[in-house]
Amino acid sequence: MWHRVGGNRRVVVALVALSLVACSEGVLRYGFEPGQDGARRVIVQSEAEGRQIDISQGSARGVQGCRLDYLLYSPSVPEPNSDTLVVVGHGFLRSYEQMDGLSRRIAAAGLRTSSISFCNSRIWDGRHRQNGHDMIALADALHARHVIYVGFSAGGLAALIAGRDDERTTGVVALDLVDRDGLGLAAASGLDRPLIALVGPPSSCNAENNGLAALAAARHAEIHQIPDATHCDFEAPTDWLCRRVCGERPGSDRRREQILATATKAVVTLAGHDGNGRRSPAASESLASGARPM
Repeated sequence: MWHRVGGNRRVVVALVALSLVACSEGVLRYGFEPGQDGARRVIVQSEAEGRQIDISQGSARGVQGCRLDYLLYSPSVPEPNSDTLVVVGHGFLRSYEQMDGLSRRIAAAGLRTSSISFCNSRIWDGRHRQNGHDMIALADALHARHVIYVGFSAGGLAALIAGRDDERTTGVVALDLVDRDGLGLAAASGLDRPLIALVGPPSSCNAENNGLAALAAARHAEIHQIPDATHCDFEAPTDWLCRRVCGERPGSDRRREQILATATKAVVTLAGHDGNGRRSPAASESLASGARPM
């Protein structure tokens, strides 16, 4: 979600409401049960791929000492020889619950995926640099060898920062990226790994597409335009509050499915890179389909 607090009373009220929602129990209703190792987990069926996914709850310590809650999605049939972890970040004052659909879809494609709930953000300060480093801290806690960082809105900004600062990065996927104080521009300029972006039309909730400048500064960036998408279409599931603040348009289910499919394909493509960010010919062909270079 857009995170600038200005003189617009409607935006301020909306952000207060978002902060209250972020502290609520949320919308996911997984029946987690203690496993043999003591972790709370549940096994669900993926509707997209027809595979089972083991979802477990956990927590790690952030770089500033706060508790990072996360969900870990482990595919029942992982990709052969895959040692890549996908770390997914949510939008400003949201939670990992809004990234559940994408996390499940990526795991169903065979990649271990962890969705983080940022613990540093405040309504007056997104603390995006710390959020990026917390994504790295989560990858450390889960003993990742190679990492793909994925993020929506301000979470995309955190993913860019993490991708630049973590030498294990294979690539970054940003969904309707929102920049703040040039942090994204600086991170993208210093990123030496591929960046794939999905972008909706300009709106107040994506800061009028201010993330495009960061995408243009990246050395290896490709962009997928999602026509008519609202900011909320990039969440799965979204909720009434996002729709109230950012608006809605007919066809959201179709666009959300397009976003999930395109983002998952981008992650799977990046997982085909070697540790130096080079793509195989098959991966290059897959990425080029439907993408427009920056």
